Amino acid sequence: MAGRSLETLSFDNTYANLPAPFYAKLNPTPFSTPPFLISFNRAAAELIDLDPAEAARPEFAGVFGGSLLVPGMDPLAMLYSGHQFGTYVPQLGDGRAILLGEVRNDRGGKWDLQLKGAGVTPFSRDGDGRAVLRSTIREYLCSEAMHGLGIPTTRALCIVGSDHQVYREQVETGAIVTRMAPSHVRFGSFEVFYYRKQHEQLKVLADYVIAQHYPHLAAESDKYGRFFTEVVERTATLIAQWQAVGWAHGVMNTDNMSILGITLDYGPFGFIDDYDPGFICNHSDHNGRYAFNQQPYIGLWNLSCLAQALLPLAEKDALKAALDRYTPLCERRYLELMQAKAGLTEAREDDAALIQDLLGLMQQSHADYTNSFRTLGAFSSAEGALNEPLRDGFLDRAAFDAWAQRYAARLRGERSRDEERRSRMNRVNPKYVLRNYLAQTAIEKAQQKDYSEIDRVLVLLQDPYSEQSGMDAYAAAPPNWGKHISVSCSS
Repeated sequence: MAGRSLETLSFDNTYANLPAPFYAKLNPTPFSTPPFLISFNRAAAELIDLDPAEAARPEFAGVFGGSLLVPGMDPLAMLYSGHQFGTYVPQLGDGRAILLGEVRNDRGGKWDLQLKGAGVTPFSRDGDGRAVLRSTIREYLCSEAMHGLGIPTTRALCIVGSDHQVYREQVETGAIVTRMAPSHVRFGSFEVFYYRKQHEQLKVLADYVIAQHYPHLAAESDKYGRFFTEVVERTATLIAQWQAVGWAHGVMNTDNMSILGITLDYGPFGFIDDYDPGFICNHSDHNGRYAFNQQPYIGLWNLSCLAQALLPLAEKDALKAALDRYTPLCERRYLELMQAKAGLTEAREDDAALIQDLLGLMQQSHADYTNSFRTLGAFSSAEGALNEPLRDGFLDRAAFDAWAQRYAARLRGERSRDEERRSRMNRVNPKYVLRNYLAQTAIEKAQQKDYSEIDRVLVLLQDPYSEQSGMDAYAAAPPNWGKHISVSCSS
């Protein structure tokens, strides 16, 4: 079946049918200069049945650059509030993003199309409503990288650029990334109505989210408590996945937490290079609130904020019981993921210690997180094997040798076969991740009007577990300059 044209996309704008307090309806603000397509993601286009040939039409850049609307679009900016760095901010909302509408595909799936960087909204709080090319590239690439890693996330359809000038620390060019998600409702979407004491609107929102995204709960008498329980479970699992792959979000405010348990809002994120559990990827996070090793706790803290907001709808005991499930579930899922990364198929009591001791050695030696686990797949469990490629990454060889003996014994204890284990480990230990220096290289080329690196990295990260011919350089640990890239909320 041929894909749809822009004009025949199947819109189903359920959020726009909610009462007026949930949003502000307005159109995107066109750039001051003509928009042009920078990169197009065919995999994301398939999610909405869009014919890839549409990207070649001049109208495509117009639609996703904010200057044209097509039938069915009903643009709006969503209202929400949230806790930012632990402090409640009464009103936030989409300050530079505009939801064009919801597209339903032929398989019944529904995807929001949201332009990020589409101009001023009533929620902009003195901001210019724009995004710079730098930040759009980072979100575009990382959301697809996370999807390639099997981690729930928003997706990205395209980047549309312009010569429109945007002022940040310096003058930059503006761009728009089209973000896709089944929903952009956040924890903060509930908080705003709770703190305004608008409990009827809170109920309307909860009923809407349950009907659209948790329909199996709609007829339950305790549907709000059960809904929260599922949000807890999804969030715990998501953050365990972040931890296992070595990824830091950077700004885990409640307004950046998805009600669907997907990764939302890519700002100052970072994959760990040299293993450091205290890794802080956001240079504005002076106290390390959102450091890598704090993410599991912050997930719980954010969920407790959501629980507070749901108190008018659900029993307090039910909400507390759901919160109590979070830490055991997150820890259990993290251990399962790490056991898989270590090639272990049978759970043993001392597995957590074995894995934590390896991480401790990696931290001591500033070993590369992604490459160490990828290389671990080639570990030989044979008696007397030195495993030099892995061993050479550790400063304390004697300590590594002692750990390697324990690991080899553990593998032999479950009759692990090295070749089969390596194949299995290579399916869960990526060879390629979006290191900051890779994103920076693509950004710098794009700023010189060379967009080829964006597409090259996009394709690479959509299949991060496979060996890709001629791409070994993209798996290398970063050069020294690449380890000290400063990333902020405007990045």
